[in-house]
Amino acid sequence: MVDYSKWKDIEISDDEDETHPNIDTPSLFRWRHQARVERMEERRREKEEHTRKRNENIRRMNETKKKIAEADGPELESLKKTLIELEKEEKSLQQKEDELRKKEKQTPWNVDTISEPGFTKTVINTKAPRPKDENLTEEEKEARMKKFIKKNETLLKKFGMLRRYDDSRQLLQEHNELVCEETANYLVIWCINLEMEGKHELMAHVAHQTICMQYILELSKQLDVDPRACVGSFFSKIQIAEKTYKDSFDDELEQFKARIKKRAAEKIEEAIKEQEEEERKARLGPGGLDPVEVYEELPDELKKCFDAQDVPLLQATIAKMPEQEAIYYMKKCVDAGLWVPGKNDDEPTMKENAGESSRTSESSAKPTVSIDDVD
Repeated sequence: MVDYSKWKDIEISDDEDETHPNIDTPSLFRWRHQARVERMEERRREKEEHTRKRNENIRRMNETKKKIAEADGPELESLKKTLIELEKEEKSLQQKEDELRKKEKQTPWNVDTISEPGFTKTVINTKAPRPKDENLTEEEKEARMKKFIKKNETLLKKFGMLRRYDDSRQLLQEHNELVCEETANYLVIWCINLEMEGKHELMAHVAHQTICMQYILELSKQLDVDPRACVGSFFSKIQIAEKTYKDSFDDELEQFKARIKKRAAEKIEEAIKEQEEEERKARLGPGGLDPVEVYEELPDELKKCFDAQDVPLLQATIAKMPEQEAIYYMKKCVDAGLWVPGKNDDEPTMKENAGESSRTSESSAKPTVSIDDVD
């Protein structure tokens, strides 16, 4: 016998024959349909929120049980009380889930649900479910990225160096754990480092592989499927792509390479500035002034004294200057370490490396930095 009871209650809005003659029938049907869709969406959100709460409660219960196994004393009693409360919450959530299930079962079918396919499924050859980024902190994301690179760096470099689409497809299908955002991020960083090292052709090649990975990830978002399910379809499409699709891919690749070049130049500039600042701080005098900057401010007659490291000449030159001007310059020289007063303030001495510091001001102000020093 066939059970036809499930067909008794079907909620419809667009096939009633009897409506009031003064009512716009099509508008009424659209309104009823929209109201039903909104109710369905509200039930869907309610289910999702319940699932989230229950998963969070289960996670907290597991963490509390683990802490109880390791704790003792007053802390143990507190944890036990917490666990009792969480178990009560779990029972409440279970009852709520039963109510939702019963409510869903009693909900009449409608035009949007009666024709849902019952035998469709997607099978992905995967070793483990994808971890979610939603609840991870920045530190956790960074730790996961480092772990991923440590485990897969050899394969990541191999993928970045492949040239044929078929080889790329085969590698990603054999190691589908690589089809993820972490791979795309690794390839982007690799491209920047290659550009900073002046390896422009190799950067362009790895950039091509980066765009392939980004296309796969973007395709999975558009289709709302696991990215690992898009590997075969992407490489099949790119190999027989129409001109518009191929042009779009090439345009995206050129824009990406331009961004890589710009970012690499910025990082080199940042590294040079950082190196200059470190060298400037290293040569600061006891008063916190830069001897190179102070030397450049000195009048020519004082510069000659420091170039020659001639203390008597410096004393004679200072004596000829107006008092306030002499005090101003000599205070700066002391603060920069160019002039070191002796034990007797009437017998100051010149720092031994003062002349050298001043003569090398140009090279000190413009230090060079190798690529190896750039993070």
